[in-house]
Parts: sequence; C-alpha cells; structure tokens
Amino acid sequence: MTTTHFGRPRRALALGAVTVVALALAGCSGTAAGNAATTGATATAAATDATPGTVTIVTHDSFALSDGLLASFESATGITVKQVAPGDGGTLVNQLILTKAAPLGDLAYGVDNSFASRAIAEGVFAPTTSSVPAAADAAKHAVDSSGSLTAIDYGDVCLNVDHSWFTSHSLAEPTTLEDLTKPEYKDLLVVPNAATSSPGLAFLLATIGKFGNDGWQAYWKALQANGLKVADGWAEAYNTDFTAGSGGTGTRPVVLSYASSPPDSIPAGGDTPTTGALLGTCFRQVEYAGVLAGAKNPHAAAKLLDFLLSDAVQADIPGSMYMYPVSSAVTLPAAWAQWAPLADHPYTVKPADISAHRDEWIKQWTDLVTG
Repeated sequence: MTTTHFGRPRRALALGAVTVVALALAGCSGTAAGNAATTGATATAAATDATPGTVTIVTHDSFALSDGLLASFESATGITVKQVAPGDGGTLVNQLILTKAAPLGDLAYGVDNSFASRAIAEGVFAPTTSSVPAAADAAKHAVDSSGSLTAIDYGDVCLNVDHSWFTSHSLAEPTTLEDLTKPEYKDLLVVPNAATSSPGLAFLLATIGKFGNDGWQAYWKALQANGLKVADGWAEAYNTDFTAGSGGTGTRPVVLSYASSPPDSIPAGGDTPTTGALLGTCFRQVEYAGVLAGAKNPHAAAKLLDFLLSDAVQADIPGSMYMYPVSSAVTLPAAWAQWAPLADHPYTVKPADISAHRDEWIKQWTDLVTG
C-alpha cells in the first residue's frame, strides 16, 4: 500500500543485488500456447522440486525491502530475483490482466483488496498453498477461498494533516470527512486519482462506506465545490502538493496518505511527527501476493512468496513499506504504537459489492470529478 503505488512515505527501492527490469510490454517474452499449458496449475510453496534459475516479481512501483534481504534469499536458494514495476497499484492490476496470456513475471505483489477480486476473476493467478507459520495470519485476510492471493501486509488509507500549517494559520484541524466540505477548509485538500491510484480508490470506497451508494456522489460534489485538487497519484499528491511533502513547495495541508505515514515525518533529532492521520476518515487496505498463472518458474515464485511471509521480511515491512505486517510474530517499531495506530472503526465496503460495482463507481467518479 508510488505515481507511487500506495500512498505512504515510501523510501527509495532497496533491492540489494536484485536486477530491476524496466517495463517494456513489447519486449515481453513467452508464448500464449506455452503459458496456457500451465495456466490454472497449483503452485505449492513447500515444493521441494523447485528449480533455481530466475524468478521475476511484478510489483507496484514502491515495493521496497532493506538492503541485503532479497540478496539473502538469492544466496540461500540459488534463485536470481528480477523485478518488473509497471506503476501504481491500479496500473499493476491492469497490466497483469492485459498480459495474462504472456505474463510479465512469475509472482505479483501489491494487488490490494479494492482490485483483488477483479484480478482473480480474470484468471491472473494460480492457486498457491503456503505452509510457513505466517500463512495462518495471512489467511485471516483472504479475499475468497480460491487460494489465488496471499495477504502480505495491511494498513489504513486516511487523510493526513500538516500540524504546523494549521498552527501557523490559527485554524483548527479537520477531523471528519464532512469537515472538508466546510468553507474554512476550501482549497486545502489533495487526493490521488481514484481511477488510477489504489489509495485514491480506497478513499472513494471510504466515502461510499460512509455515505452509501446513493450519497457519496453528493459528497464529492461538495468537495469539488470546496476546491478539491486531484493528483495523478500518491507521490505527486504527497511530495508535490502537500505542505509537509518532500518537495517543500506544496500548498495543500490535507492529503490522502496512510495512518502509518506520520512516523516518517519525525524530524532528525526530534521525537514528534509534524503530521498526523485523521483516524475517522480511513479505509483498510490489504496488499496481496500471488503466483501468476502461466509463470515460467512457479516453484521459485512460490518460494519467493514464502520469503515475503518470513520473519525477516515481515519485520522489515513497517520500516521499508510503512504497512503493518500480517505476521502476528513481528514486533512493531516502538513509534508505531504512539504515532501510527490503526483506526478503531475504518470504513468498509463488502468485497462482493466492490467486485460488482467497482467499474461503475470509478466511471461515475471520473465523470463527476475529473470529467
């Protein structure tokens, strides 16, 4: 959970010795006939007959692990890891579907719960069974019973505010979704595009969860009337438009990001974040990984999936990708308890409703907000 993929303060990719492969769809290898032969095959993460060789992981463009982690996987298994990063989470799913006859790689990471059912319905993934300890925790976040996707991490997409901006302007910070439609908050909000960004879509779903299928449109009209700005993706919204972003020139003190974003705003030598998450505005996002149907090296892909659930990777996720690991065995950073709590009551939309209405909602949102 980039455009950076998922709106959180991601660090630069730290892939160690891993080769990062530039996306070039025209250059993708593999034949539809060869892929069809393995489509639908079940990969077993505990398989002992895995061949080494190369495994390609297809991710959103903010996948990040600390230096040396993936290199340790390569060293232990003899498998070389390459990466393809098509873009934001929404772009990732679109590309996985468009290239399912000739997959971009072997394992995909970063499909979230707002897009997962679409990818499963399109036959993108092969059912995969993992037997590592954290798999039991991952199963609590299962999309369905197909075994097509395995949860790796989760977090809350929430509006974030720049404390210093509101203090310097002697203005009370907003606390609810409704507050953002009030005149005193005109021209203060920026969000990523719901049609192209997974956190943007998550925020749309939050408003649907709050106002219902018959009321969310009026809310977005009110946001528009109050000076809403829509960015292409999270990176632009947070780093360029947000007043506390890394660009230093932003003019919007309210941005869509994550409940786990504030710890990253603690200044060097300080102990208090300069930003905060509005926990009354959140939608819970779960990120999944899955072995691609038609993968050239499904056994190696299953081993890499196991590795994403390992204690080493799960413990690294908070610091590298600012999400909560699914593993209950991991100790979270001390600052998270104070500065990155999850929402007690995030807004929700039933997975079946998302599956049935996602495209309709995105089209309505696009017609209404971006034209």
